[in-house]
Amino acid sequence: MGKVLGICVSEKRGTQKKEVNEAVLKENWGIEGDAHAGDWHRQVSLLSFEKIEAFREKGADVDFGAFGENLIVEGYDLRRLPVGTRFRIGEAVLELTQIGKECHSHCEIYKKMGDCIMPREGVFTEVVKGGRICKGDAVEMEAPSPDRPYTAAVITLSDKGVKGEREDKSGPKICELAEAAGYQIRETLLLADGIEPLKSQLIRLADQRQMDVVFTTGGTGFSERDLTPEATIQACDRMANGIADAIRGYSMTITPRAMFSRAVSGIRGKTLIINLPGSPKAVAEALEFLLPQLDHGLDILRGTGGECAR
Repeated sequence: MGKVLGICVSEKRGTQKKEVNEAVLKENWGIEGDAHAGDWHRQVSLLSFEKIEAFREKGADVDFGAFGENLIVEGYDLRRLPVGTRFRIGEAVLELTQIGKECHSHCEIYKKMGDCIMPREGVFTEVVKGGRICKGDAVEMEAPSPDRPYTAAVITLSDKGVKGEREDKSGPKICELAEAAGYQIRETLLLADGIEPLKSQLIRLADQRQMDVVFTTGGTGFSERDLTPEATIQACDRMANGIADAIRGYSMTITPRAMFSRAVSGIRGKTLIINLPGSPKAVAEALEFLLPQLDHGLDILRGTGGECAR
């Protein structure tokens, strides 16, 4: 059992968070009156008290809220918990949605100490159930359900799409078919073709958001800017190209031009990354073939399914 040691809010972004004795958590929003509340996945931030204490032992003079955290919680190593973990504080329920964050500009703490713990130790949550919380409240942790729905992200690669010269129809088609199959679509992105932006997003979605699967569409052909496979390979720890090969083989029964697909598939951590074709028609055909079989592989990655051998 953990405990809330501090509650911090700020009325404006970019300003220091200040301690309060109690706060109201609003469902699907965050802490009432806090600038970072909103309809997104980073509604309430948490930081382990033990990590703050360890940082103080290095000589840092930091108050609660100095790292931009909303709740200081004692008793849990928060960054070691999986996305989907829930925290019960009185009547309120928070669900873990992201581990750590990207640091785009170094804060004053980093400039002074040469380090900041929030990017690697802070975690973010959504408010599943609202309620009033107070300093000293107990925090009860609930592990993710093994049969929870799979989470997915969809990334469309298109230079013309980013410029507004072409409507993205493939990304929405993936969302439509995946949601119909029971997947929870947590993020959709539209990126220009190329390696670095896609590689960065794949790493973030796997490491911080711990998606079960990331689908990409576009950028798998012969054009000079078609670099989705290269970005995917660089982001993955292990390849799983049986999936890409199977999709290609199935597509070959529909059109021989499927031989020109360079799509790959692989694994980063416990996230499966799958390159899909660029056209809405080809995407629909690929997913109609793939989705009925995909649960088995995702169950194994999650640790809830058996191996293929008998």
